[in-house]
Amino acid sequence: MKSGRIVILTGAGISAESGLGTFRDVGGIWTQYDVAEVATPEGFARDPALVRRFYDARRENALAASPNAAHHALARLEAAMGDRLTLITQNIDTLHEAAGHRRVWHMHGRIDRARCADCGSVTPWAGPMTAEDTCGDCNAVGRLRPDVVWFGEMPMMLEDIADALACADLFVAIGTSGAVYPAAGFVADARVQGAKTLELNLERSDVTSLFDETRLGPASDLVPRWVDELTG
Repeated sequence: MKSGRIVILTGAGISAESGLGTFRDVGGIWTQYDVAEVATPEGFARDPALVRRFYDARRENALAASPNAAHHALARLEAAMGDRLTLITQNIDTLHEAAGHRRVWHMHGRIDRARCADCGSVTPWAGPMTAEDTCGDCNAVGRLRPDVVWFGEMPMMLEDIADALACADLFVAIGTSGAVYPAAGFVADARVQGAKTLELNLERSDVTSLFDETRLGPASDLVPRWVDELTG
């Protein structure tokens, strides 16, 4: 291996065992809403109160959840590898941080932060979001939105992610559907650069065929065992 660098991508599957539903869950929170109404800039412009209520519920659930064995195992791996490990997550929860992971790249933003739709400033946010809330930087009223990436918006940190993938010796996807781009294309990007690839998932994803190896099962089982293999 070039320098033993590992890039890990986590998706909703790693948080599912902590009680946070995935986009594809039958009867889950996403199935109760039209995505265009609650997860797009246009939806926010039409009905900001509806969007805020939707994310208030998601924020409450996320902040009440606890990290599971998979989150703790990855934090343990970071402690062993330091900056040779890059953790990218599609999740807007902060369960990785709650488990002790110090450096997490949230490419789809974070549910525990608010962003001003006018000036773009970001601030920590724990409670409900209302039309009366004021931006602390530009003083705009009623313009705060969740600091998350909606459909039609550009994910965060893409240049940094591309640089990390270019230097990776191993790319690992955990709990991802392989259906959402650009994240679904990371395995192909890593392969082009010569990295080995591993998928840890509950079931086969849309891009399973691109991985060198796939292991199927619950993240709370697969991830700790894989980390044990690496760390001895």
